[in-house]
Amino acid sequence: MTLLSLKGIESGYGKLQILFGVDMDIRPGKISVIIGPNGAGKSTALKSIFNLCDIYKGSVVYKGKNITRLPTHERIGMGIAIVPQGRQVFCGLTVRENLEMGAYLTTDSALVERRLQEVLGHFPPLRAKLSENAYSLSGGQQQMLAIARALMQDPHLILMDEPSLGLAPKTMKEIFAKIRDIVDEGCTVLMVEQNAKSVCEIADEIFVLEEGRVALHGGRKLLNDPQVKHIYLGGHGHKEGRGPYLNKVLT
Repeated sequence: MTLLSLKGIESGYGKLQILFGVDMDIRPGKISVIIGPNGAGKSTALKSIFNLCDIYKGSVVYKGKNITRLPTHERIGMGIAIVPQGRQVFCGLTVRENLEMGAYLTTDSALVERRLQEVLGHFPPLRAKLSENAYSLSGGQQQMLAIARALMQDPHLILMDEPSLGLAPKTMKEIFAKIRDIVDEGCTVLMVEQNAKSVCEIADEIFVLEEGRVALHGGRKLLNDPQVKHIYLGGHGHKEGRGPYLNKVLT
């Protein structure tokens, strides 16, 4: 059974093509991880799913429906959430306000409060910080808040772009453990991650990108493959970050 499929995706930013025929099948209730060298197209793969870049060819199919041209807000309504790179939270708002922003499509205030209590159960450190502005949180707490805000949508699929970026090793392990718990409760996660060794400890499936293409696909043992080591040490991907749409992220 497949929740999400990328079929022959060619995408990029304006005239700068990043992905060249990417195929992926994401199974429900799993943690799928995209790894690869810098510039391989990992973040662009997520943005292709969330309609944050230009798709030239191919299709994105979610729950059997072709959503390739569907606006981002409609994808959110279908149960797809994103946790952007860099712990993007609303620093001038309180923790509670940040979480409530995550449920902006829900008009039932009782349901919003119920979801809030549920996500606080996943991230207890946020409970004592509800009335504090997000800028006062530690880096790890801000990442917890970014994930918790995505959970407020009650999503079926969460896209995460380097959730361990800038975190201390201990905090990173805590975040990964929380992600595992979230998936064990029925959600699906597709994650881009540079810290391949650590993330592969919780991954169910791994996709290795090289120069905008899926070079390898397999389970956790894939990290031991000599070709993976070659890609990390010798891969030379296309440069991401040169297009006019790259900084277009959902916050």
